[in-house]
Amino acid sequence: MTTDHPHLLSPLDIRHADGSVTTLRNRVMMGSMHTGLEEQPDGIARMAAFYAERAAGGVALIVTGGLSPNAEGNMFAGMRTLQTDADAAPHRAITDAVHAHGALIAQQLLHAGRYANHPHGVAPSALKSPIAAATPRAMSEEDIQRTLDDYAHAATLAQSVGYDGVEIMGAEGYLINQFATPRANQRQDAWGGSTENRLRFAIEAVRRTRAATGPGFLIIYRLSMLDLVEGGCTWDEVVALARAVEAAGASLINPYVGWHEARVPTIATLVPRAAFRDVTARLKRELRLPVVASNRINDPAVAEAILADGGADLISMARPLLADPDFVNKARAGRADEINVCIACNQGCLDAAFSGRITGCMVNPRACRETELRPQPTTQPRKLAVVGAGPGGLAAAVAAAQRGHAVTLFEAAPAIGGQFQLAQRIPGKEEYAGTVRYFGTQLQRAGVHLQLGQRVDAAHLAQAGFEHVIVATGIRPRALAIPGADLPGVVGYAEVVTGQVRLGERVAIVGAGGIGFDVAELLTHEDLGTRDEREHFAATWGIDYQVGSPGGLRPPAPPCPPRQVWLLQRKAEALGKRLGKTTGWIRRALLLRRGVHLLGGVAYERIETQGQALRVHLTVAGEPRVLTVDNVVVCAGQESEDRLLAALQAAGVPATAIGGARAAGELDATRAIDEGVRLAAAL
Repeated sequence: MTTDHPHLLSPLDIRHADGSVTTLRNRVMMGSMHTGLEEQPDGIARMAAFYAERAAGGVALIVTGGLSPNAEGNMFAGMRTLQTDADAAPHRAITDAVHAHGALIAQQLLHAGRYANHPHGVAPSALKSPIAAATPRAMSEEDIQRTLDDYAHAATLAQSVGYDGVEIMGAEGYLINQFATPRANQRQDAWGGSTENRLRFAIEAVRRTRAATGPGFLIIYRLSMLDLVEGGCTWDEVVALARAVEAAGASLINPYVGWHEARVPTIATLVPRAAFRDVTARLKRELRLPVVASNRINDPAVAEAILADGGADLISMARPLLADPDFVNKARAGRADEINVCIACNQGCLDAAFSGRITGCMVNPRACRETELRPQPTTQPRKLAVVGAGPGGLAAAVAAAQRGHAVTLFEAAPAIGGQFQLAQRIPGKEEYAGTVRYFGTQLQRAGVHLQLGQRVDAAHLAQAGFEHVIVATGIRPRALAIPGADLPGVVGYAEVVTGQVRLGERVAIVGAGGIGFDVAELLTHEDLGTRDEREHFAATWGIDYQVGSPGGLRPPAPPCPPRQVWLLQRKAEALGKRLGKTTGWIRRALLLRRGVHLLGGVAYERIETQGQALRVHLTVAGEPRVLTVDNVVVCAGQESEDRLLAALQAAGVPATAIGGARAAGELDATRAIDEGVRLAAAL
């Protein structure tokens, strides 16, 4: 075992009231994610394979996606519950699969409360959430008692099919969190009003669950330590609740930050790594139970530092284990540089989950598809060429070589990465460099012959005798076809992102897709200087780490953008409407804070010079308008770079295009990587 991460890899003993001990083999817990597999006809088998792969990868404790203890608590109609023996029985396949690899597993119990998107939702008070479609019914005393009993019953069902514990979801704005806060609880009976009454539901849920399951069963309490909404809990209330659930029989406290309706990002890529570690450490000092740290921890060195400092006893990672199920084994073997790092893009996972699709992962197409995508060693090794070392080409080259094919990867640029070379330069997207680093390591380990700085044509590839060519040449920027587009001061986005051109203080950006938003972020980002990254993040979003006010909010610091920027789009719709479901609002909010002018319904007329400046003539919603700027940055879309594919087909060389070379549209690395891996698995 490597000595690089001694705290992370050391066992943890969890002591129970009867003197028994549950030992976790290390300090890594896989946090809960609802994957969408739960509702699939073959979902149990697929979940068993999904969790088993993470258990085999070295995780000590897995927490499943949430199931409600009754139908009222479902997030959506048709969601699975844990109410009957028939609901529970199939889960034995999951627990057996995990136990076969030496890990423990807990079932999360989650009641949506006012987050329910069906007409039968209930909550402490009849108050509609801003992110839900329906207003819930206020729970009666009978509803409350029945629901508390349902928690205990669901836990006994989980216990009966081999789960080692349950996690009671008391965070993220779900039912139990709603009871705890004045924001969602306006009752004046024994379950509302005073702090004692508002916390009673959570405490009683833990107490009844412990009474029903006995002393040796793990009960993890998911605690909201920082609500990040108006009307949230005070710090004293957070501590009081943590101590009370500890006394009521919880085994672990798993703190979390933010409600789903909070307008503060907590897990997107722009959130600094371990941004909330100090709040967790402060809570840990108030408790005797083991405490879990989570939120944007995707690196074993960061996890090790938190444990070494005494800031937590256990590290929870969810999305990082989507990205790489072998995370723990690689850290143990001293191969941390080979971890396929989670870049917190949310595109394959949370965006999918909140859109009703099966969870996946941009950088790991096999996530939640372990029974479907199973590359096997080839029995007929072939000589393959991959042209283009962007994300899709890298994934295809590595996957094909790992199967035993002889792969040569050609890249015209001096470095691998393609569009990720640009993405990693955007503030808040620095994590994308981790994917480039990962693939660089994997190319070497898989024996891919890498040819950098070499632009190849169809004749060269045909002459070299490649049996199949994977064309991953990506896209080329679409030119701006209006008078004046060739004037000095009109520049492409790649030159801006790479720093090849210096821009003035007034900039118009033509095109408001993902790249346009990236460029706007780059041009308006404030220099950190000597400020701590986490403190700057907290100041920007109005987070009070000391929780001096209810919910832990404070007024955001005023922005100081270095430029005046106009972001323009042809479509007459809200700018950013087509960005990621869980991150688009963050990107819009940042630009609006910095005073970026967001203009939709734009028709571009012409660009002309006025001294050293440019005058951009537009029609906006039918009205003529002129912008006087120093520069225009063109982000007007992309076209497939598919000329090589056509030439190969003409020459009779077997070839397949993937990613942007197959279909440009909005750049989509999730699709490109998935296509690369699937093609490599099929060749």
